[in-house]
Amino acid sequence: MQVLIDAYEAIRDFVELGGPVLRVIAVVILIMWIMILERLIYYRTGLKKVLQDAFAEWEARSERRSWHAKQIRSQIISRARMEAERGLPMIQTLVALCPLLGLLGTVTGMITVFQVMAFYGTGNARSMAAGVSMATIPTMAGMVGALSGVFLVTILNRQAKRSIAILEDEMTMDH
Repeated sequence: MQVLIDAYEAIRDFVELGGPVLRVIAVVILIMWIMILERLIYYRTGLKKVLQDAFAEWEARSERRSWHAKQIRSQIISRARMEAERGLPMIQTLVALCPLLGLLGTVTGMITVFQVMAFYGTGNARSMAAGVSMATIPTMAGMVGALSGVFLVTILNRQAKRSIAILEDEMTMDH
């Protein structure tokens, strides 16, 4: 139990050192990771059903060579693509937002440093150090969040494209 209390206190101290922008970054990273996990689970479960239904809809057609059939095939593939790519632009936006929020944290932390310097001069190193930590910690958190998100967004995009490519290959134009 003491380990959990110590971990909580360490996290609380870290968040306090980073200032208010770090809380915003933490919320953005949390939302981003929830969305990433939802997509990962969906690709393992729900997307397979969508692809099977799309393939079954195409296979149920008796005629597949006319211009009209090609348009229906494009529509079926487009619907499946929309399901596969849903949420990915929002995740990419959150990934891009992380370093920008880190930069905002840097600016606000440096403003704190300059305010301390204006009031106390350069003699109060402890107060200046608090501003410097408020400047660097959000930058680090924003970069870590963005890097983890970039890696997984790339995996999610590849999985979506691969699934749709397989569907396109399976939906032949024979008959």
